Amino acid sequence: MSVRIALFTRDLRIHDNPLLSGADEVVPLFVLDPRLAGLSANRQRFLHQSLADLRGSLRELGADLVIRSGDPVAETSRLAREIDATTVMVAGDVTDYAQRRERRLRDERLHVEIAPGVTVLPPGAVKPAGGGASYRVFTPYFKSWERAEWRQVSGTPRKIAMPEGIAPGRLPEMPAGESPDAIPGGETEARRRLRAWLPKISRYEDEHDDLAADNTSRLSAYLRFGCLSPLELALAVKAADSPGAHAYLRQLAWRDFYYQVTAAFPKISTRAMRPSADGDWRYDDDALEHWRDGLTGVPVVDAGMRQLRAEGWMHNRARLITAAFLTKHLGLDWRLGLDWFFRWLIDGDVPNNSGNWQWTAGTGNDTRPYRRFNPIRQAQRFDPDGVYVRRYVPELKDVDGAAVHQPWRLPEPVRRGLDYPGPLESHRDEAVWLRD
Repeated sequence: MSVRIALFTRDLRIHDNPLLSGADEVVPLFVLDPRLAGLSANRQRFLHQSLADLRGSLRELGADLVIRSGDPVAETSRLAREIDATTVMVAGDVTDYAQRRERRLRDERLHVEIAPGVTVLPPGAVKPAGGGASYRVFTPYFKSWERAEWRQVSGTPRKIAMPEGIAPGRLPEMPAGESPDAIPGGETEARRRLRAWLPKISRYEDEHDDLAADNTSRLSAYLRFGCLSPLELALAVKAADSPGAHAYLRQLAWRDFYYQVTAAFPKISTRAMRPSADGDWRYDDDALEHWRDGLTGVPVVDAGMRQLRAEGWMHNRARLITAAFLTKHLGLDWRLGLDWFFRWLIDGDVPNNSGNWQWTAGTGNDTRPYRRFNPIRQAQRFDPDGVYVRRYVPELKDVDGAAVHQPWRLPEPVRRGLDYPGPLESHRDEAVWLRD
């Protein structure tokens, strides 16, 4: 009788999970690596909620989630010896951390099987016609991605056979997290949110950039932890067959795009993909602190940064505006912003967080690396009545309409009554906004 360890990492679900099929007995395992615990309190909380939900689902299927703490390779190898297992299945991933884990598992003389499931298409499934390991430009990648043959969805097991006598271990106490309004983790919550959002997808093309309407799916954190299968999501969206569905599919393809970019360029978090554009950054601790705290004096930027802290999430359009402000207006190194986002974002992962920061900074896959975004024009276009700004910047709650985007233009007596800073010293000249 074959026994296999299913090493959960970025696939915390029972639906469409190849780890749970193909063996007589399966031992689901998750190893809490203390080295990762301090990277983000928000992600730690979401992770623990997701693990608790996964354990409940596995118990309903007759198994359990074995929890260990320590080095993932050492703990997996130790469990393999305890239960006399020689095979470990783990989801394919592209980060340096994941690749080192895979190599070390093989060094333990374990038979390592790599399962799909972190992306719709695995990196390398489609390649540029002219050669090369990965696409550098999104549009041709998306065309190939759409035409490619996707794998079949793995069936959800009705029962999982697991050897007896294995101590499951306890989940540590739930971490507190940092963002008070963060969404809860877990596959159960992910699938509930998917069911609630799918009927609204027809509006996605027209409304996904509307900051105040907030009509995005908010499923990114569930994709990041694998509480939701990206393939199942893509198929459900594709079946909706509307312009909104097609626009959302492009977003899922962008996610896959950055995974194949990272597979080819694993130093994406620290090294510029376009080195010629990676220079002359300023290092201004005061400006950086104001940006982090949402006190730049530019309301749409401050609203985005405060949403990040409050929710562990930020609207995608606000991510673009705040990242462009840091890099293109303040001239600060994109890696400083990347690290701050990675600390707070529940959906923060290496491929997408790093890929998007490099795109915005002009060091990555943007075909127009020197483009700039005027934050005032962005605010006027995507938050025309100032609803989003007033939601997160209460100091401006009494400023009506679009005037909230440029409080420095308000009459002097009104400005004096606001407990809100003027623009950062280096950006007091309004010509900064008008020239972009």
